[in-house]
Order: sequence, then structure tokens, then C-alpha cells
Amino acid sequence: MLRLLSKAYVPDVNELRIILTDGSFIDVWFSLKLADRYSYHWERTALDGTIYRHDNAPHQRWRSTATFPRHFHDGSEVTVVESYLSAKPENALREFLMFAQERIAKLD
Repeated sequence: MLRLLSKAYVPDVNELRIILTDGSFIDVWFSLKLADRYSYHWERTALDGTIYRHDNAPHQRWRSTATFPRHFHDGSEVTVVESYLSAKPENALREFLMFAQERIAKLD
């Protein structure tokens, strides 16, 4: 992942923004109030109109997802499928960063 990293900073106490060399960014968010609540969001709308996000917010709209409350926004806010990431937030973060690295490698 380091070869894709342009810079990183902390915009808020529970958030990390990672700027990638292609101009996209990843926001990593952990709740300070709810144990194990997280969101990993890869913003690519300026490049190709896509977003990718794994989170575990219990949105009723995605209740039919087999991994509920964990779910994956696959390219858009409304295209939601099962989350394949680990239920452990730390492992899930590693897996999400690997997903971004592999996806960018395919685009090159």
C-alpha cells in the first residue's frame, strides 16, 4: 500500500484520510461511542464516479444482506452486497487496503 500512498492526515479524532497517488482517497472511521462500529470508504467519484465502502451501520434498507449489519457499497451508494471483510475492525482495515491496492493495480 505504501507505493500508492501520497499522504495521510487526521481530520477528526476518530478519522484518518489517506490520499492515494491516483488522486482518490480512503476515509477510515471508528466510532468513539459504539464498540466495533466502523466505516472504510474509498472515494473515486472524481476519477470514475465510483465509491467503495464497507461499514457495519445497521441501516434497515440493507437488512436482507446475509452479513447484516456488515455490508459493502460496491461502486455506488445503492449497489450493496455482502461484506467479505473480517468482522474484526483491525483485520477488516488491512483487507480493505489490500482491496484498494489490488483494484488500482488492475487499473494501471
